[in-house]
Amino acid sequence: MRNVKTRIALLALGSLVLLNACNAQDDKKSTDAVIVTVNGTDIRQSQLDTMMRQGLSQGAPDSPEMRKAILDELVSRELARQEAVKKGLEKDPEVKQQIAQASSEILVRALVQDFIKNNNPTDDQLKAAYDKLKAQMGDKQYNARHILVKTEPEAKSIISQLNKGAKFEKLASKSLDTGSAARGGELGFNTPKAYVPPFANALTTLKKGETTKTPVQTQFGWHVIQLIDAKPSPAFEEIKKNLVPSVQQEQLRKFIDDLRTKAKIDYRVAPTPAAAPTPHAAPATPAANGKK
Repeated sequence: MRNVKTRIALLALGSLVLLNACNAQDDKKSTDAVIVTVNGTDIRQSQLDTMMRQGLSQGAPDSPEMRKAILDELVSRELARQEAVKKGLEKDPEVKQQIAQASSEILVRALVQDFIKNNNPTDDQLKAAYDKLKAQMGDKQYNARHILVKTEPEAKSIISQLNKGAKFEKLASKSLDTGSAARGGELGFNTPKAYVPPFANALTTLKKGETTKTPVQTQFGWHVIQLIDAKPSPAFEEIKKNLVPSVQQEQLRKFIDDLRTKAKIDYRVAPTPAAAPTPHAAPATPAANGKK
């Protein structure tokens, strides 16, 4: 059996075999210019452009030197692919499986792109998604600060210091919620649903600029909360474009579910249960999902 490094390299080369096969099938329809031929195999402008886009997305400059380097890389890869085929490496059972997997991923990606291209959400679908989201999240957003400590006496001491004129942002620097502590305790605009109930309930009773008069207890500890500002949740037209990906995702899910319904699926082996995740301590944050 070949070593692990060889097999990792073969996986990449297997993908190249597939890409070259696809290019060969598209030759009759494509108007791509052939920019170099390696032992009779064409490398086309589209291949160079694809790698250039990848480089540009990572901050590389578009320059003649960059294009020359990428073209040299394409030639090297093609030579390596040809050598792998010459050695019969594509016949190795594991390599064949990897090529099949790569082919499957390419086709799935193509199907998803085709589905999204041909299924633009209507305004009615987007409005329905907006109404559902608004019903879940509420009509208002709140920008709050908080200071989190372990005990109620600590929280009461902080409230006493604030009443004597201490700056909330300065006291927040020692908050157990280190993420917001670096921002003076500020959490940013969120709907009440983003927080655990005791925190959300206390927050929504505050007026702008007001601080909780008593500490608020949650599973994370004791909070002192200050409301910076409140505003209505965004109107439909404000977030209409942002709703498109989630609606398309839901449409795609229904499309796949429909395929499953129509398909004949015969499970031969029961899935093996995954290992239980290692438990971690809950982070010190009031966010409902444990992240903020």
